[in-house]
Amino acid sequence: MSELTANLNENQRKAVTTESKYVRIIAGAGSGKTRVLTTRIAYLVENRMTWPNKILAITFTNKAANEMKDRVRRMLLDSGSEVWISTIHSLCVRILREDIVTLGFPRNFTVMDAEDQRAILKEAYKEFNLDKQTISFASMLDYIANNKAAEITVERALMFAGSLEKEKNKARVYAYYLERQNKLYALDFDDLLLKTVKMFETFSEVLEKWQRRFTHIHVDEFQDIDAIQYRLIQLLAGTESSVYVVGDPDQTIYTWRGADVNIIMNFERDFSPLETIILNENYRSSPEILGGANSVIQYNKHRVEKELFTANQSKEKITHYTSASEEYEARWIASKIAELHQKGKDYRDIAVLYRSNYCSRAIEKGLLDEHIPYLIFGGIKFYERAEIKDALCYLRMIEQADDLAFQRIINNPRRGIGNKTLEMILDQARQNRTTMYETIRQQRLFSGKIQNALDQFVEMVEKWRRLKKETEVFKLLEMVLDDSGYRAMLEEEKETDRLENLKELINDVQSFSVNYPESTLDEYLQLVSLYGDKSEIETGQAVQLMTIHAAKGLEFDIVFVCSMSDGIFPSDRSMQEGIKGIEEERRLAYVAMTRAREKLYLTESTGFSYILQKVRTRSRFLDEIDESMIEHIGATFDTGKPKEVVLNSAMFLNDQPFENHLEKRLKTSYKKGDKVVHGVFGEGIVVRVNGGVLEIAFSYPYGVKKIMASHPSIRKKES
Repeated sequence: MSELTANLNENQRKAVTTESKYVRIIAGAGSGKTRVLTTRIAYLVENRMTWPNKILAITFTNKAANEMKDRVRRMLLDSGSEVWISTIHSLCVRILREDIVTLGFPRNFTVMDAEDQRAILKEAYKEFNLDKQTISFASMLDYIANNKAAEITVERALMFAGSLEKEKNKARVYAYYLERQNKLYALDFDDLLLKTVKMFETFSEVLEKWQRRFTHIHVDEFQDIDAIQYRLIQLLAGTESSVYVVGDPDQTIYTWRGADVNIIMNFERDFSPLETIILNENYRSSPEILGGANSVIQYNKHRVEKELFTANQSKEKITHYTSASEEYEARWIASKIAELHQKGKDYRDIAVLYRSNYCSRAIEKGLLDEHIPYLIFGGIKFYERAEIKDALCYLRMIEQADDLAFQRIINNPRRGIGNKTLEMILDQARQNRTTMYETIRQQRLFSGKIQNALDQFVEMVEKWRRLKKETEVFKLLEMVLDDSGYRAMLEEEKETDRLENLKELINDVQSFSVNYPESTLDEYLQLVSLYGDKSEIETGQAVQLMTIHAAKGLEFDIVFVCSMSDGIFPSDRSMQEGIKGIEEERRLAYVAMTRAREKLYLTESTGFSYILQKVRTRSRFLDEIDESMIEHIGATFDTGKPKEVVLNSAMFLNDQPFENHLEKRLKTSYKKGDKVVHGVFGEGIVVRVNGGVLEIAFSYPYGVKKIMASHPSIRKKES
């Protein structure tokens, strides 16, 4: 046994020392795949006398490439820097720098990033008088990428557009984009792969040169590659090179962006005879977490059979918590995090994962109420998302019609109101010493289409104002989104995530109406501004909030996976796709569960969901977990009456059933003069009790608020 392989387990050692030409490593979560891959490279150099510069290792993120480079250099010292380790896009850049002249491009071509792409689109939109609210940059870039991948020329794109003006505009932008690229000698990320494959398939001498360059090709995260990436690897490998791929079909969660699980599953069709080695000893998670994850993923039929195990010791079962509403669920998560932090757990070692970005809304509120710092990993906080700001600005038009709200939404969706028009309205408003909205309401400053658009806008806002007193706030918001055309704009662009965020905002408004009876639109806008204005705590000590997709490759001591309801996780779209969609969602659940090292919490809530338009039911994935690995706590409403289950939480003072505490809260005897504390408004005094509703006087600027006595944000002040 060599020094290199001395600390490896049996399967890892076999994976490092195998002499097979074609090897597929099925590496379970936390099984040490990076260690195996880097040790394999070192083994080839030290024990097989392979030239380091003949070894290629392809990764799919810069972080993974840099980590692999560091490990290989530590093992091989100076010769380690000669190994080709890079992302697949960086590899293509190196290949093209040498040989792109065969395609008529100079070697010093420019590599465009996302900002460069948007800059060209801005030029094109200005040229054709288009607006990104009509055709978003994201959808335009998808259109360009899809056309390039399918080798659709500008002429064919125009032909496909037919008489549809929007499609013709897309084709014109496509033509402009390609022309600007050629003039700049610039390639975007898609081009790097497409041009390399085209060059290899067109010029056999160039392909043979690069096939001779490498004798051993390694590919990490092989379950995530798409068809064009696979074609590149096939071309590079030819018939002589050894090919060694590492991946886990159970973690294929990117099919929506082209990843194809069948590539790793059917690898031996193209590379035979193939040796498959399974790494199934996990070094990350507890036995209960692994047992739960194993039991869920085994429901998938299209997979390579494996069962993770670990030598780690633990007696901490997975905890499944059911709550009566999203607000209670978020409050429980926040209180549990506060309890863990009090016991010495760093905030940064805790993560809250969710299926879709809109699920962060309730969690963010819960954490803010508990004064727990948090960061949205790879995303934007709920109330800072563009569509949420737009919707709230529309509501502000009803309440105060301030200039900032007016300027944000007057041309969103597009109404033909340009910057010059806005400048003239602003100048007139300053002369009148009033708002821009009042100016256009009282005066006709323009003529033709512009004046008609302004008149229609005023008529729309005045309609909302008339209906404000007799319409519930959430219904008013629905009306605003429909009348303004904002919802239709997002539907036309198929902006599913943004539409889901708006549905969650409606859900938020609806919850506000229930929890704050007789509340007004102005009070809701005040409350939201408090959440939106909370400053970030810049200490590096913060709970991480992220989607499960963003969490892949990361790990945390404590993980909460929230909003586990059918239709949310698994998503409604995947459920409509049938078995294929459900299996991908199950792989996503497997990834989520195996992010946890020490403790895993799975939470969900009952009650009506605006997103689903029905009462929530718990995720099928919860029912698939081996009962010996999980404990169920909280409230369940399967039979119409809450089932008593013991709950241990910092949220409550003892271990009575959750429903007992809930019932006590509903019956809490508040009386006039009681001092209370609210999570947002601070300290206040009860001035009136009307059944289950309290009227509470808070300090300036909040004033008197009506709040349900049972609301989780309110409690009696300890004397």
